[in-house]
Amino acid sequence: MTSIGILGAGRVGANLADKLASSGHHVVLGRRSPKERTEAPVHGNNPGISFADQRTTARTSDIVINATPGDSSLDRLTGLRAELAGKILVDVSNATTDADDGLPGALCYPGSSLAEQLQAALPDTRVVKTLNTMLFMVMTAPASLATPPTVYLSGDDEHAKKAVTGMLGDLGWQPSWIEDLGDITTARATEAMILVVPHVLRRRGFQPFAVSLAR
Repeated sequence: MTSIGILGAGRVGANLADKLASSGHHVVLGRRSPKERTEAPVHGNNPGISFADQRTTARTSDIVINATPGDSSLDRLTGLRAELAGKILVDVSNATTDADDGLPGALCYPGSSLAEQLQAALPDTRVVKTLNTMLFMVMTAPASLATPPTVYLSGDDEHAKKAVTGMLGDLGWQPSWIEDLGDITTARATEAMILVVPHVLRRRGFQPFAVSLAR
């Protein structure tokens, strides 16, 4: 059993927390304040999930998942540099500015990526980018799609990527669906995939999908 901390208690963080706790991990869901709303599906009724402030969550967990809004993740996590030292940081966020309709409009770090910015700001932390090329419900139910989906990995540390691969398996991802792209600079490619998402959503509505490889 691994201790997994999740920074961000919105629908992405709550969804991941519920599935990882159900898979046998001890999960701490980190909120900015005790009054921060935790969105479905947990609501505190999964015995494998506890709650804490984000600083405590980062300090006490073996693996930390960044599920905070991508446009503010760098500022938030830079403030947790000491707590994140020596940890694996799994970055599932996309850093974008909003279009007029509230959907992603442009990248915050063109020519770079949020994952690269986090790795540079947190040199004692092993950053792995993954799970950012799909709608949130697919993260924990990849087999629900009619076509086998792809999840991508980017990171400089091979041992960290191996640990994250194991975590992906607990979320339901088969080994053949996991594509290791290489070092952390490859995250700029998967983060750029977010730009196709709003166009799909506008045409087809909020239906589960992932940006995947066809083999």
